[in-house]
Amino acid sequence: MKNLLLIFTLALSAAGVRAALPSPDLVAQIHFAGAQKISAYVRFSAFTNEFCSDEALALRTQTAEKLSVWLAGWLQKNLTTTVAGGAAKLRPLFDDLQSAEWFLESRAAAGGPAEVALVIKLDAARASFWSANLKPFFPAATFKLSGGWLIFDSGTGAEKLGDALAQKVSAPANGWLSVDVNWPRLGQWFPQLKELELPETQLAVTAPDANLHVDGKFFFPEKLSLNLEDWRLPTNALHQPFVSFTAVRGFAAWLKTQPWAQAYQISPAPQQAFVWALPGVPFQSFFALPVPDAAAALNQEYARLEPVFSATNAAEGSLFKFSLLQTNDEITLLGVPMLAPYLRAVKGPSGQYLFGGAFPNTPRGKPLPPELFQRLAIKNLVFYHWEITAERFPGALQLSQLGLLMSQHRQVDGNSTAFKWVAKIAPTPGNTDTEIVQSAPDQFTFTRKAPGGFTAVELLALANWLEAPDFPGCNLKLPPPSERLKKLRQKNSPAPFMPVPK
Repeated sequence: MKNLLLIFTLALSAAGVRAALPSPDLVAQIHFAGAQKISAYVRFSAFTNEFCSDEALALRTQTAEKLSVWLAGWLQKNLTTTVAGGAAKLRPLFDDLQSAEWFLESRAAAGGPAEVALVIKLDAARASFWSANLKPFFPAATFKLSGGWLIFDSGTGAEKLGDALAQKVSAPANGWLSVDVNWPRLGQWFPQLKELELPETQLAVTAPDANLHVDGKFFFPEKLSLNLEDWRLPTNALHQPFVSFTAVRGFAAWLKTQPWAQAYQISPAPQQAFVWALPGVPFQSFFALPVPDAAAALNQEYARLEPVFSATNAAEGSLFKFSLLQTNDEITLLGVPMLAPYLRAVKGPSGQYLFGGAFPNTPRGKPLPPELFQRLAIKNLVFYHWEITAERFPGALQLSQLGLLMSQHRQVDGNSTAFKWVAKIAPTPGNTDTEIVQSAPDQFTFTRKAPGGFTAVELLALANWLEAPDFPGCNLKLPPPSERLKKLRQKNSPAPFMPVPK
């Protein structure tokens, strides 16, 4: 629901920008059934747990308050207008966006401004309230009440996008949520989105059974150069029982274009990656990369990583002093609290691998289930992920907190509103199952079935984002260190790991 608020905010904000798009096209189209309607699904208790608990209500309130402040400032800056008490005028509207059913559409004609229309189910009094609170921001907008629906349209032309959108009310889409967002177009108003390089995204969320079903497509601007070679599972290292498993392939060409990855690139670049986690010990998460020559790849990686950690050590205020130790078949990272992460060259029945982890692997247990091989046999499968979310969450939490600390980023506060919400729902979800298939040269098809809709890692990422100081931005970088921390660094005293308060 928090994502919905952000998407609506971005699309609504675009209405105030007088920038031309290269051609007429969709910017965003969203239908949300509303919490009032969704909560009537008595067999789906996960919704009540995730979005209607006390922890969820507190987070919804906090997020709405942050977004109203940000949006009021953004609109006034880009519309060059001053609205007294702008955030206070917008704040109550976000409550209705969570509870009521609504349709939103934003389009931009060639050479013209973006137009946004919103149709939301409100009674007459609430519709009048909306009109009064939005009018100062959009003095030329139109507001109409028809059949219990408020029709808002930011456009000034004779043909109203809102009138066309209102026709969908008579035959609403099935399901809880449908989204079509053209991220590249939206990035013309919000340059930070361009850095993410997100393709146009269509998603639909339904709940035909006890699971949330998320189905969608990703449309890329050009054909993808994917090498979907046969899967090469590291069967010597990967074994049951595990609480999560991820397989991805065909990413080498994309990785070469990413500036952040250049410091770690080896040649030839791996085409596949496998990540899995074992139950019990939180740090038993592992990964494997198939390579033609593991020993040569390990030497390359050492040559790549050593300058990175040397630069980290030289950086002012660094809390840790790292060092790499290489033996014949292994690189060990020293200086990490409690752990000694490693990267190892190994051989298996399917070839050679770079195998890494932060904790020793257990001896081989049960063989891999036949169902896993059946899932990986799906034609053109690019990405597969399975996890028991409730069991995966503790390990993901510990690793993410340690990773944030080591990289000098803010850890999620155990007493924060977002973490309390995550901690409330994390013990309840069961199996989460996700597939991405290349369904056309420039298209991916996405499917997910999950009781709570999110994976453990996604829940933690969401919590960190919602608690970011610059939300809806996501700058988690810590401020410059204090003199005390600088002295600790000079003495080579590693800072202790900070666990999340219980």
